[in-house]
Amino acid sequence: MKDKRLYLAVAACAAVVHIGALWNQFALDDRLIVVFNPMVQSISGVWGAFAAPYWPANLGGLVYRPLPIASYALDWQLQSAAWFHAVNLLWHAGAAVAVTALARRWASATAALAAGLIFAVHPVHVEVIASVVGRADLMATLATCLAVYAALMLDSIAWSAAFLVLGILSKESAAATPALIGLGWALGLTRPSRRRMLSFVASWVAIALPYLLLRWTVLHPYEGFPNLAPQFAGQGPLAIRFTAVAAFADVVRLLLVPLHLQADYSPMERLAVTSPLAPGFLLGLLCLCAWVALTILAWRRGRRVEAYGLGWIGIAYLPVSNLVVPHGVLVAERLLYLPSVGLALAAGAALDRLPRRALAMALFVLVAAGAVRSAVRVPVWRDNRTATLAMIVDAPLSYRSWDYLGWEYLWTGHDQRALASFRRAGSIYPGDARIHLAAAHMAYALGRTALADSLLVRTDSVCPRCPMAYRNQASAARLRGDTAAAEFLLHHIQPAPR
Repeated sequence: MKDKRLYLAVAACAAVVHIGALWNQFALDDRLIVVFNPMVQSISGVWGAFAAPYWPANLGGLVYRPLPIASYALDWQLQSAAWFHAVNLLWHAGAAVAVTALARRWASATAALAAGLIFAVHPVHVEVIASVVGRADLMATLATCLAVYAALMLDSIAWSAAFLVLGILSKESAAATPALIGLGWALGLTRPSRRRMLSFVASWVAIALPYLLLRWTVLHPYEGFPNLAPQFAGQGPLAIRFTAVAAFADVVRLLLVPLHLQADYSPMERLAVTSPLAPGFLLGLLCLCAWVALTILAWRRGRRVEAYGLGWIGIAYLPVSNLVVPHGVLVAERLLYLPSVGLALAAGAALDRLPRRALAMALFVLVAAGAVRSAVRVPVWRDNRTATLAMIVDAPLSYRSWDYLGWEYLWTGHDQRALASFRRAGSIYPGDARIHLAAAHMAYALGRTALADSLLVRTDSVCPRCPMAYRNQASAARLRGDTAAAEFLLHHIQPAPR
């Protein structure tokens, strides 16, 4: 099979399987980062994004990802949700082709086709492709693949550096690129001279220093805003790492058997692990040991592509694993988009060792099963209501599922149902002050002032000094026309007269 036809086949498969995304609207975080974001709604956001955080300032100003925001500002000019999703499809098709190109340079056309198709249809990718804000992962992954390709195949410092810049300006996960290139050198996929390696390292340092300075300058005003997964609240460093290791079981399940998918893994879906004897930690540790053993075995047997793919999984997942730096998410399917490149590379090379008929049958089953699961999952992100109801079904123990449902009821005027949803969310996980605030808003709107007051007391017990949360809820109240509720909330944070 000629390479051009190979790439076209993979790109077509990636697009066709997820074509249903063109009928999706904006759901969940799409609304916060795109629809309600003033930066996106003006063409000036294309350049203004480089001086602003990814999340709007009133939501904490977390992380620095200017390229996705700039692309949203461009897309917004067409006033079409379908266009946003079409662009995401193109990014995913490009990433699948890049994975195929990487595999093709180290293995046969058959192995490359297998790797590309497995990546193109993997069900764990649906969240990234079918939601608009998944674009950050799409852009970062494509840029990472191209940076690795430029370094290991073309030995081009300039092109590799350029793609690395594009990657880290899209999402922080692209910072794994130098380690992925170094792994390729270590495994002998290519062997540049020591001087050439040092030149690459110098280019990485030259990129890292101004990037970190720019990132610090933009995000420094928002440093006090908490960004920690709910499971980690009140936990010590060891418990956080135990919990992170326990999450490896989810990672393995999602990469290898992605039958059950869910948009959220908050408490009580996943809980903190405080003991090294806990079953969850032991299962995660077993998964970690199995991955290490497979990687070493592949390396010792001279299966360099399989070893590289397995190593890629670990390197790409490490920055988001919470083992090094804990962050705001314990488990998320979108975080596996870049690591799954390694799975596709390893699987493609391994399948290529099978007899032709067995390979064809195995690949058909894997691709068909992945394509069907992905195509069925795409409409879950049709709109905010559909995604919210799917969360209740997929993750009924997650407090965030009921929180999202509460907001859906709030915006549609079902105040009693909204109050019940928020209170259920608060009973599942009482440590999020925003849940109690939203419940207080609904209680006041329903004329239940005493309940509203008690919910504000609970809010203050969780977060004694959270005026921004009060202002955000008051803004939501005003958008609904609940002026009295907005004044009630704002009065609570006004200093008492002396």
